[in-house]
Amino acid sequence: MSSFLKVTNLCRYYDNVAAVQKINFEVNEGEFVALLGPSGCGKSTTLKMIAGLEQPDSGTIEIQGKNVLDRAPGKRNLSMVFQSYALFPHLSVKENILFGLKARKVPKPERQARLDKAVEMVGLGPHINKKPGQLSGGQSQRVALARSIVSNAPLCLMDEPLSNLDTKLRADMRTEIRSLQKQLGLTVVYVTHDQIEAMSMADKIILLNQGRIEQTAAPEHFYDKPLTTFVASFIGHPPMNLIPQADCVLGVRPEHVVIVGDGDIGANTGVEMVVKECDYQGSETIVTGEYSGAEIKACLAGKRSIDNGEVVKIRWEPAAEHRFSKQGGQRLKADG
Repeated sequence: MSSFLKVTNLCRYYDNVAAVQKINFEVNEGEFVALLGPSGCGKSTTLKMIAGLEQPDSGTIEIQGKNVLDRAPGKRNLSMVFQSYALFPHLSVKENILFGLKARKVPKPERQARLDKAVEMVGLGPHINKKPGQLSGGQSQRVALARSIVSNAPLCLMDEPLSNLDTKLRADMRTEIRSLQKQLGLTVVYVTHDQIEAMSMADKIILLNQGRIEQTAAPEHFYDKPLTTFVASFIGHPPMNLIPQADCVLGVRPEHVVIVGDGDIGANTGVEMVVKECDYQGSETIVTGEYSGAEIKACLAGKRSIDNGEVVKIRWEPAAEHRFSKQGGQRLKADG
């Protein structure tokens, strides 16, 4: 695959405060890349700079090998799907989808052909003459997707497009967006604060923290080998337990922590934890406790009821351990 989008030393400041600090990344043609991070980390600002909606203070943005900083948003050969859908309330679904093509004076027969294809792909046929006020959230998002599809732009930027939807619909739309992206061969940069969206949809994740990139990798590498304590504490539900040690910070994921009984194999190697809370979530119970001055969580299958204040023994396999520097929080080289 060839590099389709290249961001080099990109910086953006607001009142001398760095929102984006010298970030570098590349997106290959046909790749789905998620910009992930907490609120205020710079992910949406980065997306807006790629789109041309904001100008960087320094750095370059190349699309298909050409620097596009001097190009207006409409000249960058990209489409954008917003969190708010950005639909015209007085126009029908059909008119909303075709608005950009009409503005660019695309011939009517071609407009109709693109419309028919997009409407079929996103299942909007029965709603084509409705106004946005008559649509559900999922239907409105499909209109925004259809508008992106008809543009025929090879690069699609998505800014938290599912955050206004309920949990079940978000899961359905994740599948639909990923399927459409593969079907159309789109190159996608997708901004989200939701790790589940990033982990389940992206070929590659770029995790930002305070305007800097913490780690760039395939989703499984974020889970298996987080490079910093920030990554370890951001990825995973619940996030990784971080336990201060004399020479490092020890990391263990909650799903790798088990509570052992006196007769269990390995019980003699267990350590004591004081239980503080049990959170039953249906398929599992998350037990929160205290060990070695740190809060520890253990994910246990099914329903478990343990009294607050009860002392239990916990253990984990040595292979489940991660070690980080106490100073900078970086993954220690000896840990792989």
